[in-house]
Amino acid sequence: MKLYFSPGACSLSPHIVLREAGFIFDLEKVDLRHKKTFSGQDFNAINDKGYVPFLALDNGTFLSEGPAIVQYLADQKPESNLVPKPGTFERYQTMEWLNFISTELHKSIGALFSPINEEATAATKIKIEKRLDYVAKKLGKGSYLMGDHFTVADAYLFTVLRWTAPLKVDLARWPVFGEYMKNIAARPKVKEALAAEGIA
Repeated sequence: MKLYFSPGACSLSPHIVLREAGFIFDLEKVDLRHKKTFSGQDFNAINDKGYVPFLALDNGTFLSEGPAIVQYLADQKPESNLVPKPGTFERYQTMEWLNFISTELHKSIGALFSPINEEATAATKIKIEKRLDYVAKKLGKGSYLMGDHFTVADAYLFTVLRWTAPLKVDLARWPVFGEYMKNIAARPKVKEALAAEGIA
């Protein structure tokens, strides 16, 4: 199994899940600007979407899109308890979080990496703040998004919230995020993932 990744990008989420679940896997760094892998391959020839994360499975098949990858990985290692059992209401709540993070936070916060103009940036930040208000309120009821249990949704939220510092989105108004990020960053497998990507 091989994960194609770019340091600190959204591929960090499945990278964390791979380690938390105890998989044996390879990493292949991708230069997204030039679409080249660390070994010199044309990344577009490997993944015609041209972006990470991209997971190559041992049976020759592939899977892309972070939320799909993390659910797949967690289901292969149910003993890891990284996602609730299929068919349970909690499973759908976790999927709800993955979709919310993907559509409402990932895309909005990620858009700040390529700003159009000051007006658009200001409008995007207002939207982000409203979404973060919602997440902070929910986090106030437990240590993690699903209460007292770390799941694939936390791996994704942690990844996206890490982008706020370089993008100058101040999380100080939501004290719960400081503790949340500190706790997740202290997890041994998260530390391993950050170190492996050179972003510890």
